[in-house]
Amino acid sequence: MSRVRHLRWPLSLIALLFCAAPVPGDVGGCGGSPRPLEAAAFFETKAALDCTRCTECRIASKTCTAACSESPDESFPRGCDPLEHDGIVCVRALEAASCEDYRSYVRDEAPVIPTECNFCPETAP
Repeated sequence: MSRVRHLRWPLSLIALLFCAAPVPGDVGGCGGSPRPLEAAAFFETKAALDCTRCTECRIASKTCTAACSESPDESFPRGCDPLEHDGIVCVRALEAASCEDYRSYVRDEAPVIPTECNFCPETAP
């Protein structure tokens, strides 16, 4: 019986540690608060990436020409407030896209917006 009493304290401590563990939503947050995505930095990064990918993939479009020659002067639509993490995910998706996919992103008519970059999808009225 004394052996059981000696084990009760360590087992209670282990149970407490497991119960005090972070919940799934907390994992990866590192205690930081979400930061808004800075539009100027994001659009500058995206333009540089567009120019690079257009050159690599030999894509000719107005978007490619603008990305390689103009300084981006864009902002997010009113009420659209993406987070810094959203911008990182978007840029990584663009970097990983095939040339065929990228061609659809920068074409002149009806360009496709990658899901990872569609921060504020328009809703039908």
